[in-house]
Formats: sequence, C-alpha cells, structure tokens
Amino acid sequence: MDETHVHDITRVIQLALAPAFLLTAVGSLLNVFANRLARIVDRYRAVQDGVPGESADALQDEIRTLERRASMVRWSITLGTGAALLVSLVIGFAFLGFILTVNFARLVAVLFVTAMGALTVALGFFLREVIVAIGSFEALLPSSARRLRDRQREEAAKGTRRDG
Repeated sequence: MDETHVHDITRVIQLALAPAFLLTAVGSLLNVFANRLARIVDRYRAVQDGVPGESADALQDEIRTLERRASMVRWSITLGTGAALLVSLVIGFAFLGFILTVNFARLVAVLFVTAMGALTVALGFFLREVIVAIGSFEALLPSSARRLRDRQREEAAKGTRRDG
C-alpha cells in the first residue's frame, strides 16, 4: 500500500471522527430523554392509581399535563434518533465516497445540516417539556405541601425583617 493511500485513509478517518463524537453526544441525550419519559410514565401510573387527598379534577389536570409532557419527550426521542441516524449516514458516506472514489461532499453536507436541524428541534421540544414540568409543579403540589411551603416562606420573611 503506497504512502499516499495511507494518508488518504487517515484523512477520511479524521473527517469521520468529529461526527463519531457527535454520535456519542446524541446517544447521551437520547439516554436523558428516555429517562425523562420513564419518570413521566412512572408518575402517570401513580396518578392513575390515585393520590390520597387530591380531587379527581386535580388528578385529571395532572394526567393531561403528563400526557403533554410525554408527547414532547417522544418527539425529542424521535428527532434525536433521526439525528443519530443521519450522523451515522454522514460517517458511512464519508467512507463510501473514499472507497468508491465518488464525491459525496454535497450529500454529506446536507445530511449533516439535516441532522443538526433535527437535533436542534429535539432539544427545543425537550426544553419546552422542562418548562411545562416546572410550570406545572406549583399547580400539582398537594395542598398540604403548598401550605407548608407558604408557612416556611412567611417564617423566613419574618426572620429576615427582624434581622434587617
């Protein structure tokens, strides 16, 4: 094997290395998304079984919120998986282009941009789900927990006024 050919192979491996690291990052994000979905499903099951001290209306509101959140996380997983598949194709076409001596540069660029677009939208859905989860937290607190928290805030405010 001549030295130029080895140099070319080395260059292709170097070009494929960045997308391979990206693939690892996307895999980690998919793990986070899947864990988030699992927690939503766990909470959904608990609410379906009933939560002592909560009204049926409050439980129905929570179920609707959990369903919205699950839908957003499912979209995150779908788009994240699509991004991973596209990045895998980027790596594959980079090597295939070298082996077949075909210029797949434009295809590789389109696949990469599409993968980044899918990943961006997946992260957007995930961010939206987190915002909904945080926003619903207050409403979903049992009334006894809300009263306790309010009492603690009042006591802390009184203590601050006395100290100041």
